[in-house]
Amino acid sequence: MRVYLPCTLPALARVVTLGELGPAPLTGYAVTPALVEWYVSGDTEELEYVALTEAARASLRMLAADRADGVRVAARRVVIAAEVPDGSVSAGAELEERARVRLAAAIPMADIAAVHVDDLSAVEDIEAAIVALPAADRGDDDARFALDGAEANDLLWYATQEIPDLIG
Repeated sequence: MRVYLPCTLPALARVVTLGELGPAPLTGYAVTPALVEWYVSGDTEELEYVALTEAARASLRMLAADRADGVRVAARRVVIAAEVPDGSVSAGAELEERARVRLAAAIPMADIAAVHVDDLSAVEDIEAAIVALPAADRGDDDARFALDGAEANDLLWYATQEIPDLIG
């Protein structure tokens, strides 16, 4: 099963150093039965894009949490795409989280298929979204507009052999 896992550039560097993404349990996003039922007309590619988008939203929250902790991290969302055995994945139960899954084991580097990262041209939009996130959570429409601006930026695809260039 293809699973999309939210990350940041510093966390990706740790994955490379440790040789795995972990420790388990991990939260990711995938094409779940609940997502398929909700998005009836979507094909597999569209459903995977929904899961990727959910992981990108979670990556934005990771960036905001790092900033709140005083960690200066590049304003670029990162999503790791991995192939994991179906048996190590359990689907979330909440309706708002149709694509959310839990993974019972760490993901070895060999199971990472690709990495999706914001282009440098998206940094300004991502910075604005990080700042706006608390207000958006409180229902502020202007702040939600900033989040939409971040989501308007598609993540770029990188092969695993390109990861050292991303974290270097």
